[in-house]
Amino acid sequence: MTNDPRTATDPSASAGVPWWRSAVVYQVYPRSFADSDGDGVGDLRGITRRLDHLAWLGVDVVWLSPVYRSPGADNGYDISDYQDIDPVFGSLQDFDELVAQMHARGMKLVMDLVVNHTSDEHPWFVASRSSRDDPQRDWYWWRPPRPGFVGGEPGAEPTNWASFFSGSVWEWDEASGEYYLHLFDRKQPDLNWENPRVREAVFSMMRWWLDRGVDGFRMDVINLVSKDVSLPDVPAGAGGLGDGSAHYANGPRIHEFVAQMHREVFAGRAGEFLTVGEMPGVTWQDAVLFTDPARAEVDMVFQFEHVGLDHGPGGKFDPVPLDLRALKESLGRWQRELGARGWNSLYWDNHDQPRVVSRFGDAAGGVAGPFWRESAKALASVLHLHRGTPYVYQGEELGMTNAPFGGVEDLRDVESLNHFREAVAGGADPEVVMRGLRAMGRDNARTPMQWDGGPQAGFTSGVPWLPVHPNHSWLNVAAQVDDPDSVLHHYRRLIELRHTVPVVREGDFTMLLPEHEQVYAFVRELGGERLVVVANLGSTRVVVPAAEVDVRGGRLVLSSWVEPLPAGPEGLVLGPWQADVYLVGV
Repeated sequence: MTNDPRTATDPSASAGVPWWRSAVVYQVYPRSFADSDGDGVGDLRGITRRLDHLAWLGVDVVWLSPVYRSPGADNGYDISDYQDIDPVFGSLQDFDELVAQMHARGMKLVMDLVVNHTSDEHPWFVASRSSRDDPQRDWYWWRPPRPGFVGGEPGAEPTNWASFFSGSVWEWDEASGEYYLHLFDRKQPDLNWENPRVREAVFSMMRWWLDRGVDGFRMDVINLVSKDVSLPDVPAGAGGLGDGSAHYANGPRIHEFVAQMHREVFAGRAGEFLTVGEMPGVTWQDAVLFTDPARAEVDMVFQFEHVGLDHGPGGKFDPVPLDLRALKESLGRWQRELGARGWNSLYWDNHDQPRVVSRFGDAAGGVAGPFWRESAKALASVLHLHRGTPYVYQGEELGMTNAPFGGVEDLRDVESLNHFREAVAGGADPEVVMRGLRAMGRDNARTPMQWDGGPQAGFTSGVPWLPVHPNHSWLNVAAQVDDPDSVLHHYRRLIELRHTVPVVREGDFTMLLPEHEQVYAFVRELGGERLVVVANLGSTRVVVPAAEVDVRGGRLVLSSWVEPLPAGPEGLVLGPWQADVYLVGV
């Protein structure tokens, strides 16, 4: 196995194919990755000290969740200064050293760009709320109370839109006598992108970071920046609030704004950059436009369709079992429709999602089952071998699980805390609410990285801001790095396949067995080469007839099982969570 397959001789590079098609991105959530000073919070120096882990794994790009100055209402996604580092994470000098050390290892750094909203403590908003006559008043969305109502009283909100984080999107500002819009927390007022001065301030800030050595941006909820300026009411649901996303998701000027961003920030600039747009509610038809190279908007998008398939009637905190057929239909459609005209982002986990091995694998409730390791490997194989750029969230390469949260006092995330408070106030059983939060809450992804089996998992010498998972005693980097059959080594092999086998990067995609309730199988083809992936995503043995998945003449290049079951006369025999990868025609 090569130590660093990222080379200039990569066939995709010489063929003029964008570099990021052969790349693998690793997301670091700085607060929980590595703490260098013992204060219990991860920091930039901690990340720098752990870069060799990422280089060994083979990742090409690190996406860094926000490290800007922030009051921390939403763990850094509420920014009070876009051009400084929050002291909890270090300094600009620490950041510069991180960039230099990453570049020295052949890796690129992508920053999180959060420009749909700022913190209410950002100087722009402080000026905006200071007076209705302030020059920056219209940098945000301000509206008077609904006619016939007094500001601050129930029903006076300008529209009846519901916030992503519970309650109304409108917050009453007594001092200036108007409401301001916040799609997320009340401490995250939305910027008014209709104002050209706002856009230029954002673009100037982005250029400043690129000049500092940053290699691109993951753009937080970027498709929400264009709103229908009429801000109309919508059909009301429970509590009198409704879903206003039809008037702010992929709004009327969104393509104009994103194209202007690309033109003003990246056009004519030397270097290789990556732009990824996080886009709630985006369809594949939208994504084709956003990622069309001729339109020069973004390289790829994050879509949410597949991670909403286990949401029940009550939303994400009312989970239902995943129907594998629905997952195959969804991901298969994105492969078929976008894969031929644009490019897919591939992910299971991130800072907003629960751990996939607990969600879809054999670790329900955060407790590793008998096939925990095999299920983590199988899910990784299925995802990474689709057509697109894979994203690995910290700890995913270990098979980290959901956390055993007791009560609401164990939670830190603003979304979860708001949901618990609102649901219980509405008469819901607190334990039922907690059950949903344990399964789907964002804190599951934010427990500290498990480096070793020692105190605090090697994350910190102090008291961690969020408790480490008790299973760190055996589930950790140190325990897996010397085990060739570990989840960690499986991820390394998957990354090496992408770097070294052209069909993984560029091959066409065909879904097999779309109606099978337990087997996820597909084939990738490029020229005379075929990559066949057949995965049993269940806890019982299955047999796949040879006529349905043909691997004749192929060689097994990867399996989630240490000793895969051989093919028999009746076809492929797959044990629980056995995922096999065959290369045919070479």
